[in-house]
Amino acid sequence: MDNVGIVVEDLARTIEFFCALGLELEGQAMAEGEWAGRVTGLGEQRVEVAMMRTPDGHGRLELSRFLTPPVVADHRTAPVNSLGYLRVMFAVDDLDETLNQLRDHGAELVSNDVVQYENVYRLCYIRGPEGILIGLAQQLR
Repeated sequence: MDNVGIVVEDLARTIEFFCALGLELEGQAMAEGEWAGRVTGLGEQRVEVAMMRTPDGHGRLELSRFLTPPVVADHRTAPVNSLGYLRVMFAVDDLDETLNQLRDHGAELVSNDVVQYENVYRLCYIRGPEGILIGLAQQLR
């Protein structure tokens, strides 16, 4: 897999959030013109794009802010049992420390619990900037 794409309204705030999670900003650019519209099927478009890289270099998030055409749907508040893409899960070394850092950037637990699966993982879902659903997992073994 090369990357996962997320459409956002506030690109700067979302970049800041994912930097706090440990991702690095790989680059930013404007995607526009005929070629970009042919890829997405949207025709003429102007999209600000930021590519975020995971610390291990194996995964990336593509954050996009559409200037034109305007966004037509909002799935950010859909419950976790909705059809389609659900969330992005990140492995973290210290779940409590990560949650504390991300709360400073507006993250909220989806339920009020961090749960433990046997003696293997501690897990939780959070809503990040703009309600983006994110999973966090700390391996215990």
